[in-house]
Amino acid sequence: MKFAILGGSFNPIHIGHLFLADAVLSILKYDRIILVPANISPFKPDAQGASSKDRLDMLMASVPADARITIDDCEIRREGVSYTIDTVKDILERYRPEGKPGLILGDDLAKDFHTWRSAAEIVSLTDIIIAHRFSAEDIPFSFPHKRLENEIMELSSGGVRDRLMNGAAWSYLVPQGVRFIIEDRLLYGLGEPAGTPKDGGISLELIAGIENTVRTMISPARFLHSRNVALLAQDLCGRFGLDPAAGYLAGIAHDMCKSLSGEELFQQTKKDGKPVSKLEKKKPSLLHARAAAVLLRERFGIHNKDILEAIRLHTLADTEMGPLAKVLFIADKIEVSREHVSPGLRNSRSFPSLDALFAAVLDETVAFFRARKYTLSKGTLRLLEVIKGEAFEKNKS
Repeated sequence: MKFAILGGSFNPIHIGHLFLADAVLSILKYDRIILVPANISPFKPDAQGASSKDRLDMLMASVPADARITIDDCEIRREGVSYTIDTVKDILERYRPEGKPGLILGDDLAKDFHTWRSAAEIVSLTDIIIAHRFSAEDIPFSFPHKRLENEIMELSSGGVRDRLMNGAAWSYLVPQGVRFIIEDRLLYGLGEPAGTPKDGGISLELIAGIENTVRTMISPARFLHSRNVALLAQDLCGRFGLDPAAGYLAGIAHDMCKSLSGEELFQQTKKDGKPVSKLEKKKPSLLHARAAAVLLRERFGIHNKDILEAIRLHTLADTEMGPLAKVLFIADKIEVSREHVSPGLRNSRSFPSLDALFAAVLDETVAFFRARKYTLSKGTLRLLEVIKGEAFEKNKS
């Protein structure tokens, strides 16, 4: 197998790094690129912004399912200042490549290559590849080398960091997994954005992993519905003082078991320890809510009671519903792809409270079910009685 090495601080890794790696693979026909994050670069000894662990985590989040790219942490494990000659010898010993490994140098580094430790020995052990980073011109290079005729993507890690610190657009200059790590860990001076989980909350990285799994479990139309619910639940949580990240997660996961068979739903639901009602036995598809709550807890380790309750109760409303459960119920019923929704229900600002909006959405939902002669659950009927009772007492006073 033919390997090429691409080293750097990767502080952070960005799409320019990956575009360059892809160019080497495509143009020079290498089989695999080895990304090697420096522990301390001899060229940037005072580099700040992210720890070696943060930078390694960002690299690992950047190349899911791409067997053409691997990551080696040898320089971090060696600690101290990272020298390319040590890395090349280490990789030769462990990887046993077919022929000399390639060593990718941007033209910004090539001009000073003669000052590197053991530069001549590096040349004897590798095939130097000079890539265009910032200039379309061929930078003079006196050692044997290959030229990579790649397109220039004018992007640097320093530029990404500057954008973060200055509040400029940056999110799609890095792979999605990198973005979530930066936002979760507030790297590079990033302030806490709207929608960030509260202390002890759910990380965006975990939410993204769950969302990608949900996308593979249900139909495209169902997934788009789930994402619409997630976005509306997040917005409603922000409106009514709840955790937006919890709302988004509940929304994205609420229908994750929708494609399971009746028997699979019964088996999954047994794990929540609650009896199956007559209505659920008659219509097993209703169990998808309870099954999703179980799966979210067991597979993804989510133990937030409010999130699990919201998902469990989103089909059969009940008096047990807390604020997040009400938000999810509302979002599920009135998200933008739903038809036959009264326009006024989609303006949450016109309702003085979450309970007022919930009561209005529940009324319309019940009316819709009754018009089609659907059976209402006992929990929903109890909830209607409670709401009517509260409205009666309020009118009396």
